[in-house]
Amino acid sequence: MTPVPARHRLLILLAATALLVTGAVVAVGRAADRSAGRNHDRAGQPTVNKGELDLRRPGRLLFRNLAWGPQRDHLAAVPLTAPAAARTAAPRNCLRFHAAAGTGICLRSKGGVVPGHEAVVLDSHMRPVRRFPVPGIPTRARVSPSGRLVAWTVFVSGDSYAGGAFSTRTALYDTRTRTLHDNLEDFTVRVDGRRHEAVDHNFWGVTFAADDTTFYATLATQGRTYLVRGNLTRRTLTAIRENVECPSLSPDGTRIAFKKRVRPKGADAPWRLYVLDLRSGRETPLAERASVDDQALWLDGRTLVYALPGDYGADLWKVPANGKGHPQKVVTSAVSPAVTGP
Repeated sequence: MTPVPARHRLLILLAATALLVTGAVVAVGRAADRSAGRNHDRAGQPTVNKGELDLRRPGRLLFRNLAWGPQRDHLAAVPLTAPAAARTAAPRNCLRFHAAAGTGICLRSKGGVVPGHEAVVLDSHMRPVRRFPVPGIPTRARVSPSGRLVAWTVFVSGDSYAGGAFSTRTALYDTRTRTLHDNLEDFTVRVDGRRHEAVDHNFWGVTFAADDTTFYATLATQGRTYLVRGNLTRRTLTAIRENVECPSLSPDGTRIAFKKRVRPKGADAPWRLYVLDLRSGRETPLAERASVDDQALWLDGRTLVYALPGDYGADLWKVPANGKGHPQKVVTSAVSPAVTGP
């Protein structure tokens, strides 16, 4: 046998070492993939398990699940402390959803001879309590902190707030008295201290105060948008600030998160998230620089969560409400969040 030169032996040794290192890296990578795959499938989608949801169970983040699979569009939940965990989904399809204090509101498609949409009031075990036909495409939904009042908005014409050619219909329902206010356009509107009557009134984005009488919403009229304060007992809506859309009242009732057009002259202008201090009138721009076309939700008194476009429709992000910090992705493939319990 011809002896192998020392140089060749060195090359063979280096090649064998490289193969061993590569094998080790692949093994570690596969182990990491298996670990990460406990809550995600091979396509990187989160694991979704069938189960039951309890709207009174505290410490849960609920949302419409957008992960591909048989549970897509079902309502799902994860722990607030572990939002990347495998999600539990109930067989309840919703296009828009919100819940508080054991009451849920689900805006969904309705089949039949003439397909359409409906608003379904849910109890704490996700069972339908009342159903209302709605005259358009669901876009916003909210429940008051007590669970007594629910609100929803649909597009009667158009399918986006981005342009000017749309019309909305917003309704409020009192679960205690079973009173339905099926159109906020029937309320008395005041702008600049005077009664305002116009055929182009559009309302959306209701958010409730703790007293179950006061609420806030967006009014669009004559090319402008306003934050309006509503009084359910008096059936009045009073404009208190311009260029405010999709308000969301903080848990302590002192601040409103909202989206604001940063170039109000253009119909396609992007929206930025702000927080308004109701006492001082001071606006704080938040650290999220993307255009947010959503009604943000307060996770607590310090943090907001909202949806941005994602690979499978939308993802949920969070950002501090004081204008500091930076945005962070919370849940992939999800939209229309709600928080249960303290």
